[in-house]
Amino acid sequence: MYHFIGIKGTGMSSLAQIMHSLGYEVQGSDIEEHLFTEDPLREQGIKILPFNEKNIKEDMIIIKGNAFPETHEEVEKAISLGCKIYTYQEMIGKLTRMFDTIAISGCHGKTTTTSMMAHVLKEIVGCNYLIGDGTGYANKENKYFALEACEYKRHFLEYDPTIAIITNIELDHIDYYKDIDDVISAYQEFASKASKMVIACGDDSYTHTIHVNTPMFFYGLDDDNDIQARDVEYREDGTTFDVFVEDNYYGHFDLPLYGKHMLLNALAVISVCSYERLDAKEVAKALKTFQGAKRRFKETILDDIVMIDDYAHHPTEVRVTIKSARQKYPNKKIVAILKTHTLSRTKEFAQEFADALSLADEAYVMDIGVDRPEEGYEDVTYQVILDHLKKGKHIDLEHADELLKYKDAVLIFMSSKDIYVLEEEYKKLKENEK
Repeated sequence: MYHFIGIKGTGMSSLAQIMHSLGYEVQGSDIEEHLFTEDPLREQGIKILPFNEKNIKEDMIIIKGNAFPETHEEVEKAISLGCKIYTYQEMIGKLTRMFDTIAISGCHGKTTTTSMMAHVLKEIVGCNYLIGDGTGYANKENKYFALEACEYKRHFLEYDPTIAIITNIELDHIDYYKDIDDVISAYQEFASKASKMVIACGDDSYTHTIHVNTPMFFYGLDDDNDIQARDVEYREDGTTFDVFVEDNYYGHFDLPLYGKHMLLNALAVISVCSYERLDAKEVAKALKTFQGAKRRFKETILDDIVMIDDYAHHPTEVRVTIKSARQKYPNKKIVAILKTHTLSRTKEFAQEFADALSLADEAYVMDIGVDRPEEGYEDVTYQVILDHLKKGKHIDLEHADELLKYKDAVLIFMSSKDIYVLEEEYKKLKENEK
């Protein structure tokens, strides 16, 4: 029996589903509050228990979520019983060595690119996958494993990929990384672990500082890329483009997604497919049916209002999400609502958050949903962003009715976690208007 401590975490939920798919006996524990990640677990009959040291038995193998210290009651019990304990990333590393693993890394775009990779390969040849949005699947017969590889605390160094993808390199997780050079050093070590090739976004300047002994290919829109998108059209119904691989025409693609960042994500997938000798027409057909990852530009229509729910929690992600909404809805007012969850990121990127939010017609900032205490940042509030934002206001759950004044508009709700509470309150108020 494998017992997951913190099974409702997005990655942990995915891993539990994978191990269940492979025939292992799986259960887990977590808080009793409902999280979206538990739905697929329950659908598959995976038992979820409240935290309790009595859950831990001597014959269990424990997989421990990264948020849980040795002082947690279940971890303490597992140690006292002498249970074998793996961290989340250790277990993934062990599991994925059974397959040709395509590990997708980057400050932004990991989840969407992994979802897209899994979708395309699954449609054509079959594919296992672990995605950071709470989904995962595996079949022993599949050759490929698409894996979202997170750089936080260098967790992705536990993996031994066949192909490593780097979507971009940018300073983030400043509670761990000292500076951009520290981040680059982590990606350098990660890329060096790839046994077959490294594929990186060549439009990102930092990726060019990476040097490896295996073949390395660059994708993007710039002329010097190995895999290049040409004749790009950003339209209200999506994005169309042609792809050339080392100056040879590969194929034409119609992507039902918006923004340059989505085009680059698709190019990462197309790059792998071209070097793995997959037919371009089949790749194009599969991409055309990709609907996006969970909580990435997810739309709900309420009369003349378009609600967009997005995981954006870094200034770059906020910027590209707003730009994507502009591409799809050029004639509607764009209203951005942001909730951050990390004190250090909020303070250090306050100006960048404000610059990104200023791309909207109007913007709101919620109270910070503090994930964890951070020394030296205890006094940080949402105000550090508003101080740089000319058209910005504060909003909280009690004042959700402020949003009712917008007509024929796009409301973008951006947060890595629980901004859905405000979304649900707004929906209720909107329904009561009728």
